[in-house]
Amino acid sequence: MQQIHWTPKLRAAVAAVLALAAAGASNAASQAPVAAEHGMVVSAQHLASKVGVDVLKRGGNAVDAAVAVGYALAVVYPAAGNLGGGGFMTVQLADGRKTFLDFREKAPLAATANMYLDKDGNVVKGLSTNGHLAVGVPGSVSGMEYAREKYGTMKRADLIAPSIQLADKGFALEQGDIDMLLTATADFKKDPVSGAIFLNKGEPFAVGQKLVQKDLAKTLREISAKGPDGFYKGWVGNAIVASSQAGKGIITQADLDQYKTRELAPVECDYRGYRVVSAPPPSSGGVIICEMLNILEGYPLKDLGFRSAQSVHYQIEAMRHAYVDRNSYLGDPDFVKNPLDRLLDKGYAEKIRAAIDPKKAGVSKDIKPGVAPHEGSNTTHYSITDQWGNAVSVTYTLNDWFGAKVTAAKTGVLLNNEMDDFTSKIGVPNMYGLVQGEANAIAPGKRPLSSMSPTIVSKDGKPVFVVGTPGGSRIITAVLHTILNVVDYGMNVQEAVDAPRFHQQWLPDVTNVETFAISPDTRKILTDMGHNLGVPQPANHLAAIIVGAPSLGGKPVGANRFYGANDPRRNTGLAAGY
Repeated sequence: MQQIHWTPKLRAAVAAVLALAAAGASNAASQAPVAAEHGMVVSAQHLASKVGVDVLKRGGNAVDAAVAVGYALAVVYPAAGNLGGGGFMTVQLADGRKTFLDFREKAPLAATANMYLDKDGNVVKGLSTNGHLAVGVPGSVSGMEYAREKYGTMKRADLIAPSIQLADKGFALEQGDIDMLLTATADFKKDPVSGAIFLNKGEPFAVGQKLVQKDLAKTLREISAKGPDGFYKGWVGNAIVASSQAGKGIITQADLDQYKTRELAPVECDYRGYRVVSAPPPSSGGVIICEMLNILEGYPLKDLGFRSAQSVHYQIEAMRHAYVDRNSYLGDPDFVKNPLDRLLDKGYAEKIRAAIDPKKAGVSKDIKPGVAPHEGSNTTHYSITDQWGNAVSVTYTLNDWFGAKVTAAKTGVLLNNEMDDFTSKIGVPNMYGLVQGEANAIAPGKRPLSSMSPTIVSKDGKPVFVVGTPGGSRIITAVLHTILNVVDYGMNVQEAVDAPRFHQQWLPDVTNVETFAISPDTRKILTDMGHNLGVPQPANHLAAIIVGAPSLGGKPVGANRFYGANDPRRNTGLAAGY
């Protein structure tokens, strides 16, 4: 047997691992978080996480890594990673500056409020979700390049090179990748351009086979050489427009020419001594997370106990009331006046608490906009922190898995079906069951309301927690749960991500509950209070980092400053640092 040579460095490393295991095993519910000294990347695909860590190792900052991961996910996570979609980036810089980049898709200039209705005024099933008419003008390339130019430090070509390599040479598919591709086999068979890429001679891929994307590599090379013009103009832009026209879509070159990333102030609020920085409209995420936190701050959640019937009741009711406001008042700030001052006001939260019966479930149909106290989107997320104290939280999307299930010919670019996030008809639910209002009606050049909530939580001006998730309307409640888990219940970052969740969105009047989220006795108490508890919905994929220690206010393990947690619910992601 070979003898181990115990150098001081090796002893320190082993001690750190054992201490981390002990820290993680204190509650024995989860494996220990991934720990690192210099920086951390958590994304939904292991190869993309490694691309991000490599950028940090080469001296890039968190924004550089975020851009590289964004391009890499477009190759290795085609269900939601994208060039043909859009999203949001929340940034807190080491010098204390906070900003939000909105590169959400826009409605084409030819879009109309009734474009998905038949002659009788009824919604035509599938028109806003499948095919070229469902596609919004993509924003991801504009967003990545805006972020890199303004806040990054590295050259574009260096950040895109790993993605070109992955697309050109291909990568071996693992079980998680295969599971995702299998969800769209039938759709790929209907769209020959997508089928030529994502099917293997007309049949699904198997584990170990390589996915090669030569057309996407060409598109990435064009972006590498010319920046946004390499996507929105030239042969790539022409191909997107030609593909739209051939598929009865309405995107024109004028749509691509007028696309711009918007830089906005994030939404901010305080919760039990922490500062929450999150997404403003056209996301509903930050506003509604803050509204729910404001409501819940008035209840002693820690004393009531994790998942006691009373604490679950208060959380469900906070969700129910906040989603009324989400679905009724919020929209693209260029088109509607969002009542943020009122919705974020602690006094408004107090009024909602007064309307919540501590012993009885609310009835959603009786809680309406205009009735006191309420006066008149699948996705992927990644979180990154660097050695200098910069933190980046990015959520971007094609909306549904593989978007509109169509690829722009010759480009390898899968297109989004983001138009479904608008209100096609007031009172008619979208694919997430959301019933939305006039503020989110379709209009040319407008960005649809989103639930994406890339969030950074700070203490004393420094980022301590970076979090976000995909999951349509469930994004907001999943991020809320994770914040409560680390702030109120003292969980480490992996426990907070692993803990089962529940979701209530006002309409339909049902609270979806993950398996093992509540005990049978708790379920009975809640049902007796009038709660309608339903089956779990498809899993989210949280990506979270705590800075400083495995839990907020905890002790660091060795020299490690960053603790990452990848959600185990989908088996493709990775938390990685160095």
